[in-house]
Amino acid sequence: MFLKFKDEVSSILSNALAKAGYEADDMALSESQHADISSSIAFKLAPKYKRSPKQICEEIYKHIKIPPDIYVEKAEMAGPYLNFFVSRDFLNETLLHVLLERDDFGNLDRKGKVILEHTSANPDGPLHIGHIRNSVIGDTLTRILKRAGYEVETQYYINDMGRQIAVVVWGLANFKFDSSKKTDHAIAEVYINANKSLVDEKEHSPEVDAIMKKYETGNADTIKKFKDAIDTAMLGIKETLTRMNIHHDTFMWESRFVRGGEVDRIMKRIRELDRAGVKDGALMVDLKDVGIQKPLVIQRSDGTSLYTTRDLAYHEWKAARCDRMIDILGADHKLISSQLKAVLRILGIPEPEIVIFEFVSLPEGSMSTRRGVFISADELLDQVEKAAYEEVNKKRPETDDEFKKKVAAFVSIGAVRYDIVRVSPEKATTFDWKEALDFEKQGAPFIQYAHARACSIIKNAEDEGIVYENYDPNLLVEEQEVALIKKLASFGNSIDNASRELKPNLIAIYARELADAFNQFYRYVPVLSGEPEFRAARLALVDCSRIVLANALDTLGIVAPESM
Repeated sequence: MFLKFKDEVSSILSNALAKAGYEADDMALSESQHADISSSIAFKLAPKYKRSPKQICEEIYKHIKIPPDIYVEKAEMAGPYLNFFVSRDFLNETLLHVLLERDDFGNLDRKGKVILEHTSANPDGPLHIGHIRNSVIGDTLTRILKRAGYEVETQYYINDMGRQIAVVVWGLANFKFDSSKKTDHAIAEVYINANKSLVDEKEHSPEVDAIMKKYETGNADTIKKFKDAIDTAMLGIKETLTRMNIHHDTFMWESRFVRGGEVDRIMKRIRELDRAGVKDGALMVDLKDVGIQKPLVIQRSDGTSLYTTRDLAYHEWKAARCDRMIDILGADHKLISSQLKAVLRILGIPEPEIVIFEFVSLPEGSMSTRRGVFISADELLDQVEKAAYEEVNKKRPETDDEFKKKVAAFVSIGAVRYDIVRVSPEKATTFDWKEALDFEKQGAPFIQYAHARACSIIKNAEDEGIVYENYDPNLLVEEQEVALIKKLASFGNSIDNASRELKPNLIAIYARELADAFNQFYRYVPVLSGEPEFRAARLALVDCSRIVLANALDTLGIVAPESM
């Protein structure tokens, strides 16, 4: 709805510019607290045409003509800005579209195949809080892109050829595997013990090197050992991801690109580059002319490939199978990702879009854990769920234990997911579970509670026999009603912006603002207790709010509860 209004404004402005004798590719439109859409085009044109923004604005305004039967009601000039406002038809048709489209409201019609890689943690132990920021960003972007209309395949790239996995394989042959523990935690224990032993008894290191060499050259017995070790770790990792409402379509093993010949083929192409050279027996690519001082090592002196070499082959494989590649990577990958993109560009292979995220930390002393040891995602989720249960027990002491546990489970996952994704990926963040679970703060529980409240109103209406089949949307004229309808209408615009900019935090912001708009409406406008002639229209608005809140929560991967 909002996107159509925006297109109409753009068309009106474009025509006015042409008549006033100006040219611009972009109409400089943005949402504003002073209008439904505002244009700052006069500021953009001022340097080019050597005139003041206000003078340019006045000339454009004189030529604005609003056609009949569109969503634009009027235009106003405010200093050097041009402000546009929606029509009554826009408000009325928003409700109609929500009620007709329901779960599909806000969906767009973008085309193309996207391969999005996220998480891709080494299978040598459980996920920790840093990994789950990657997972939550990746999964939320997947949901956003699907709503935008793209065909999206999510991939987990398993690093099965690194030394870490060889250490695990060696460790499983020399240390006890504790089958009573969750599998990824048991693998981590083996890995930690093996590493300690390798530090203390360095004579074992060649044994690990030999295991790596056997695996890369395709020794069948070693391949089976690696597969068993990785499958064991991945079983536990997948359990954690499932708990967080995250799944992957495909698990890609990097070794397939070695065994399939893709790594050899890409190394052959790189050797033929003028910028390729050998130093101390290692093959590397000089990237100084593209602003990267550190060369990219492609092959070690012993002839083995590196993670980045295999990653190049992986991206070449992906590029042939999709229209858009997206990687979610931590801030420690900034250099290597820029090197990767540069080499792909030199080879004429499409580059991935890379979302770099800064790391997430925990407040000092916020959780009981072993000093100096990372906190696993499982520990974090357990602690947050326990705290959520206590919060639900305080708020709903009359409910049974099964209800409290159910609510605590979806509230805790929602709180973690929302608190992680609400901050733009490039900004560091601290996860404070006390704040994340605060029902009064505008986090996930706040949004979930707004949805549950809408469900409760609808249920009470059904019990009282109140329906809204013949509602009159023209009755919705209160300030809070109009503000809520406008916020409903802008869901598609938020999906559009988030999918273009790859910023999942935009949907978190939208969901919070929608919940706030609904609560303002509920606080000041009576629904079931109001005058009879207004009930049906207001009930329709409540149902529209419920639908779009559910859609926004689903896009964030968070449960939309009917009660809590």
